[in-house]
Amino acid sequence: MHPPSLTDEPRESPHHGFQGDRGAPPPPRSGPAALTIALSREAGARGGTIARRVGRKLGWQVYDQELLEYMAQEALARQGVLDAPPTTPADWGEARLQQLIHQKALSEHPTIVNLARVVLALGAQGQVVLIGRGAGCVLPRETTLTVRVIAPLRERIAYMSQWLRLSLEEAAERVRLRDERRREFVANNFHCDPNEVHNYDLVLNSSLLGEEVCAELIVQAARARAAQLALAPS
Repeated sequence: MHPPSLTDEPRESPHHGFQGDRGAPPPPRSGPAALTIALSREAGARGGTIARRVGRKLGWQVYDQELLEYMAQEALARQGVLDAPPTTPADWGEARLQQLIHQKALSEHPTIVNLARVVLALGAQGQVVLIGRGAGCVLPRETTLTVRVIAPLRERIAYMSQWLRLSLEEAAERVRLRDERRREFVANNFHCDPNEVHNYDLVLNSSLLGEEVCAELIVQAARARAAQLALAPS
């Protein structure tokens, strides 16, 4: 009788390490089941234009800085978002909000709290593109694709000059003020540094890549992350 070959397979699979029926559906998620894109940008880097291209390519609604601020300040507009049919447990957004406040990661100013509620309600629905207003600091990284759009200062000034019909000196001051105000807003209210590259999944140079390539890279990354999210355990 010869000894068993190393290639011989056991007649019966071992029972240790049994992981159950892998074909069974996963339990319901406790947070957003769909991806959100949170896009931050330097002034004059054309981040808003790129975000709208992404929205068109994916068929997702785009919420820019002005719209998010309006919804945070206007009770009726805000309530319309909060009253939308929930795709996640109804208390998820409030639990996340209280967690951020407890961790001192969010200002308790009523306007900022309302803004965070709007961002969380939109993130709970998923499949939206949010531009600015600290969205990437509020939403969980697991279900959010965070993007930063940058460009060299000289080119941002030139773009701002052409877009707003300003002199180069005026455009330079406008770029400086917008960058500083955005940095202060995020730092003071969400205790994040918008210039810290490790806060983002993607950092794209719109000057080198152009609007279309930037948008396409974000779309491809979003589709890949969405596929991961669909397969990830709850």
